Amino acid sequence: MSSDSAAPRKPRLGRDVYVLGVVAFFVMVGFGVVVPVLPVFVRSFDVGYLEVGAVVSAFAFMRLIASPFCGWLIKRGGERTILAIGIGIVAVSSALVGLAQTYVEVLVLRGAGGIGSAMFSVSAMTLLLGSTPLSLRGRAVGFYQGGFLIGGMAGPALGGVLALISLRAPFFFYAGTLAIAGLVGLFMLHRTENTDTGSTAVVMPFRDVVRDVRYQAACLANFSQGWAGLGVRSALVPVLVVEVLHHDPAWTGIAFAIAAVVQTVMLAPAGTFVDKVGRRPAIIGAYALAAASLVAMPFVGELWMLVVLLALYGVASAFTGTAPAASVGDAAGARSGTPVAVFSMFSDLGAIVGPLVAGVLADAISYGAAFGVAAALLLAASIYAFRMPRGFRPSSA
Repeated sequence: MSSDSAAPRKPRLGRDVYVLGVVAFFVMVGFGVVVPVLPVFVRSFDVGYLEVGAVVSAFAFMRLIASPFCGWLIKRGGERTILAIGIGIVAVSSALVGLAQTYVEVLVLRGAGGIGSAMFSVSAMTLLLGSTPLSLRGRAVGFYQGGFLIGGMAGPALGGVLALISLRAPFFFYAGTLAIAGLVGLFMLHRTENTDTGSTAVVMPFRDVVRDVRYQAACLANFSQGWAGLGVRSALVPVLVVEVLHHDPAWTGIAFAIAAVVQTVMLAPAGTFVDKVGRRPAIIGAYALAAASLVAMPFVGELWMLVVLLALYGVASAFTGTAPAASVGDAAGARSGTPVAVFSMFSDLGAIVGPLVAGVLADAISYGAAFGVAAALLLAASIYAFRMPRGFRPSSA
């Protein structure tokens, strides 16, 4: 049989996808080490819980402020360079936090870290979507998200061990893992400097991308997921475990760990579904499942019921983490720095506003109201996705 008649090779994930997955792992291991220690470290400066919250919010707030400029930076410096610079900023700021002597220094340095985080995350997603064909974008995003999840599961355990040595040790460890991530990205990612990601790449005008219903659905989905997942779920489930179900706080970590394992296991099937069946049914189904599981959480009477609901939310999250991002790539094309930056901002905005509104609702009305509003946003994202076209329609890029 001649080579001409041989069956065509199936498309495979490119090297950059695997490299970005490794980068995500090292970034999240370090981040997971710092997160449990940060509130205690901030309190060591004899400040109140408001000041602790301000340090946490400063990182997210500066991510939100910096994101609009990331597309402009990527156009001039290239994804690989901006990714490495962003990781470098977070690494240096983290090491300096470990050396900080005042609360104000910690606050300012964590804010600077948020700027670097925005540069890294937008560059990484832009490169991931731009270097992956439409038929593999769901699986590529799933692999990348898997790096974050696995790193996030390993980080807190290491953080507890390092905290026994010193409250400052985790910040130096974080700086080290970030340095590894930055070097891996700088030397192993393909060079995509400031001209294009490929000689035939076309830059889609942002005004055209915004008009695309696929992009609109993705942004609404990302906002609702930021509000519900990063905000309400993370902020109120620990309170439910302790104050409503009357269990030790350690059970919150166990429940979240189980949900994270479920989400990680489901990432590969979710990516395949998103690529082969479609973004539209993935968003419709996953956001409806997330809404149903979230709205039921404040009404459970036993811990095992909450764990089941968190696991179901984990199943949905495997899809909510892949389908919207793949839709952004479909709508924006290969050179998607600004659309990805704005897409990222929707999640950050939801994560900032969600916990505040949920806290007000929980105090003024009930836990059910706080979870209900978040579930309504998820359901709205599911319903809006019905407007998306069936099947796949690549952009002109």
